[in-house]
Amino acid sequence: MIVENLKTVQNNIKESIQKRHNIISQDVLLVAVTKNHDVEAMREAIDAGAAVIGENRVQEASQKYAVLDRNVTWHLIGHLQTNKVKHAVKIFDMIESVDSIKLAEAINKEAAKLGKVQKILVQVNLVKEASKTGVYLEDLPELLTAIDGMDNLKLMGLMFIAPIAENPEDVRPMFNQMYNLFTKVQKMPLAHADIKYLSMGMTHDYQIAIEEGANIVRVGTAIFGPRQY
Repeated sequence: MIVENLKTVQNNIKESIQKRHNIISQDVLLVAVTKNHDVEAMREAIDAGAAVIGENRVQEASQKYAVLDRNVTWHLIGHLQTNKVKHAVKIFDMIESVDSIKLAEAINKEAAKLGKVQKILVQVNLVKEASKTGVYLEDLPELLTAIDGMDNLKLMGLMFIAPIAENPEDVRPMFNQMYNLFTKVQKMPLAHADIKYLSMGMTHDYQIAIEEGANIVRVGTAIFGPRQY
């Protein structure tokens, strides 16, 4: 089932890229979200072509990382607490959820200890949802500038989690707003950043996100089925 589901998602991604307007077309990186799914399911997806794994929690990722036995890229897509940074930097190739200077400084410090330059995305809270983490728009320039001065961080772009909407079309304007923000950030005079990724879109809205400019999507349920709790 996972193999067929993965193929369907990959085909949907290709179709959505074709529907883009006024957007520089490029490939879309699929992050297979494995939260609450077991290692066997992860191996099945990876063996079928999933090259990037997304995990929400550092502890769960650590346990899977130890036994997975597959060469794959790891993205942290959930909120990162500063007391988990040390373990996160050891595991994850990309941390997508950086949302404060304090967190950035903690990641920078731990990455320096490992002699690693940690790739990160900054998570934006576009509509100030209290239930979601992410930096507010008015605080974004200060955070980006601060990160740019940290030697062991490599800022690679932005991440956004849209509000859950019954009709995914309702969040299209937000995805569009995020793409416009992304292109503005690309023009900022940041000395060390390489702003190339806009991560947005999940199982229920990833196709619309791609149409509006996402080049990373985070898809779990459409690949693995409902989460196992």
